[in-house]
Amino acid sequence: MNKVKVLVVEDEIIIADNICDTLTDLGYQAFEPAISYTEAISVIEEETPDIAILDIQLSGKKTGIDIAKKIKEEYDFPFIFLTSNTDAITLNEAKKVMPPAYLVKPFSKEELYTSIEIALYNYSNKTGKASNEGFIINDALFIKEKGAFIKLLFEDILFLRSAHVYAEIILKNGTIHVVRTSLNDILNKLNHKFIRVHRGYIINTIYLNQISHNCIKLDNYDIPIGKKFKENLINKLNLI
Repeated sequence: MNKVKVLVVEDEIIIADNICDTLTDLGYQAFEPAISYTEAISVIEEETPDIAILDIQLSGKKTGIDIAKKIKEEYDFPFIFLTSNTDAITLNEAKKVMPPAYLVKPFSKEELYTSIEIALYNYSNKTGKASNEGFIINDALFIKEKGAFIKLLFEDILFLRSAHVYAEIILKNGTIHVVRTSLNDILNKLNHKFIRVHRGYIINTIYLNQISHNCIKLDNYDIPIGKKFKENLINKLNLI
């Protein structure tokens, strides 16, 4: 399980530190803030953040808008613009890179959280994979817990099972996350390595060890397999 990783690009150190402290309080993972275009690109390449908060006005020739353009061209993850300047010229320049969200200084903790949520949602919506229950960014599922979005890597998910109106996501380390959604909805958000083997179970096939008449061995778990799902599973295996 990984927290959402946030890059803050702000050349006023006190403001940058305050934003990072607030992000930590909200349950996100905040990197050390970058103060320039060069530092921001370096952090992006080394740490691969999930979202960035970019101050438009930075010291130096290149601005937060230049960083946003670079993100859209080469890295493809969501970002939020941060500024104290709301004049028409600044707004028009910012609009050209179509930011998912826009924060004007000073802002509240709630406004920061809402902007991140909107940015993640809009990014997911762009890929056609957004929902009210979870968010997908590349190889991970985002679920909402305690006021923040928690990232679950697909490779860390062992299996999922239905629990009435909820779904349980069981990780390889034994951690269980509960979300209010159906298995059908979650299956549409997972990659091809996940397959439904029972009315109440979805498994990650990379951890499939054994198939018997009516159950599957998945690490240390015995998962039931339904008759109508078994044939579909067998057809997807490389049998000898």
